[in-house]
Amino acid sequence: MLKTSTSWSSETSGGRLLASDEPVSFEIQGHDGQSRFLITCDHAGHLLPRSLGDLGLSDADLDRHIAWDIGAGVVARQLGAALDAMVITQRYSRLVIDCNRQLDAVDSIATTSERTEIPGNRGIGPAAAALRAQEIFHPYHDQIARALDRREAAGISTILIAVHSFTPRYLDVARQWHAGVLYIRDGRHAEPLLRLLRAEPGLVIGCNEPYRADPLTDYSIVEHAERRGLPYVELEIRQDLIAEPAGQAEWVARLARLLPLAAASAATPPSS
Repeated sequence: MLKTSTSWSSETSGGRLLASDEPVSFEIQGHDGQSRFLITCDHAGHLLPRSLGDLGLSDADLDRHIAWDIGAGVVARQLGAALDAMVITQRYSRLVIDCNRQLDAVDSIATTSERTEIPGNRGIGPAAAALRAQEIFHPYHDQIARALDRREAAGISTILIAVHSFTPRYLDVARQWHAGVLYIRDGRHAEPLLRLLRAEPGLVIGCNEPYRADPLTDYSIVEHAERRGLPYVELEIRQDLIAEPAGQAEWVARLARLLPLAAASAATPPSS
């Protein structure tokens, strides 16, 4: 049910999406981190620009997975601190624009998510869509690209870790996995990590499950890792396992222990 006080607009006024007092789309932690790892989280936040109101959604809907990856941002930032790694997270809701989708993907600006209609995303014109990309999507990805460029110029080898979370149920179907390891072509870091996670007691770990990484839809690992020839992994952790501090700490400790082991056994890059 929508709130009776719902307000939204699919267009903005004055040629700006974000007001001057609203935060930029990205947050950076650990600028001086010395780790090989660079950690990202595309769906860490669920802020909405004031110019878009509430997109016609209730507060409860905006707290759901349709708006963000619950727990993923906390895990990414704590993992960065544990590994002395730079972390770049995205502050705004995926419902404004999805920072892990190609801009021409049908769900780049979703009008329906799971079974929920997104009224404020109906009828988005090209100018309004471009404005969302200009102020949310591009600044976030530009920060990641600049960080990788600086590291390359300094001769620092990098492994990209993209942190996400997924729902325990999707469209009434229960998901058996505790976490998933995703990659496309380059599995030199993902495959060792997959083996290590599957050796952990009591865990069910999917390979490209519950989502399959796809170069036609996924953006971050394609743009920042595959195209640069960098080893990487996209991690999906089930949200009920990292929604609270105890579970977050457990997964951070596990990943801080296993990621360096996977890196130590990483293979050479795949041939083109």
